[in-house]
Amino acid sequence: MTKKLLEVKNLKQYFGKSSSPIKAVDGISFDIYEGEVLGLVGESGSGKSTTGRSIIGLYDITEGDIIYQGKNISDKISAQERKELAKSIQMIFQDPYASLNPRMTVSEIIGEGFDIHGLYKNKHERYEKIAELLESVGLNREHANRYAHEFSGGQRQRIGIARALSLGPKFIIADEPISALDVSIQAQVVNLMKKLQREQNFTYLFIAHDLSMVKYISDRIAVMHHGKIVELGPAAEIYSNPVHPYTQSLLSAVPQPDPISESKRVRVAYTPEEVTGELEQFEVSPEHFVYGTKEQVTRWTN
Repeated sequence: MTKKLLEVKNLKQYFGKSSSPIKAVDGISFDIYEGEVLGLVGESGSGKSTTGRSIIGLYDITEGDIIYQGKNISDKISAQERKELAKSIQMIFQDPYASLNPRMTVSEIIGEGFDIHGLYKNKHERYEKIAELLESVGLNREHANRYAHEFSGGQRQRIGIARALSLGPKFIIADEPISALDVSIQAQVVNLMKKLQREQNFTYLFIAHDLSMVKYISDRIAVMHHGKIVELGPAAEIYSNPVHPYTQSLLSAVPQPDPISESKRVRVAYTPEEVTGELEQFEVSPEHFVYGTKEQVTRWTN
């Protein structure tokens, strides 16, 4: 592994009344290394998007530590430090229709970060940078003066990616960036993200519920269920040797492109067990961790 870029320690994100909180994220810990893609998967309501939003600072976290490049960013930091952090961590949002301001041109959407951070004040230099960003995501520089409603969903998501790239970030949180797109367009967007990662050595937290796409883009995968990370490990290991019953259930639900294989696919239902021992993370193979009691993990691995 290379250098740690992000460390999340015992992150808790609760909502509602303190007497009966909704535990969206309930004490999760993981690391992300420079240049890697960590896929975060799970069903709707498992806490995936909340995790991403908590890391980037859209929520005030309930408890835990978020350490980015060796600095604890979950503590109170100055406005200037928060501003610098915003340049280094960017987010690609789920809905390409709701995340772009319909009253702004593409040039204004992408260039908004320049205005906030005082970059590219020269008009020609600013335009050339926006044109360069558009071309890097497969659009034309002529698109700069159009409005969001003039584009398809896939094109809008490319604009969202260009906006995320505009400040030269090191770490990008992609919050289900393909779930609102057609299947054919999903592949184009994911291929674009892989291409940009190779060229610019980005680090991604890729949040999704489509396990086949997550396998394609991720180096490691974390599986979330009810606010907990139940399994974490290398992508190939998670797919070839899933240990937690919830992970097995998720993988059994992935459709097969071959009609014969699809007809033989057996869906595995997941039924949570009554817990009698202490729940903790166990390393069942190198870098492969499973959450459960000692008795459960012993049984699952056998």
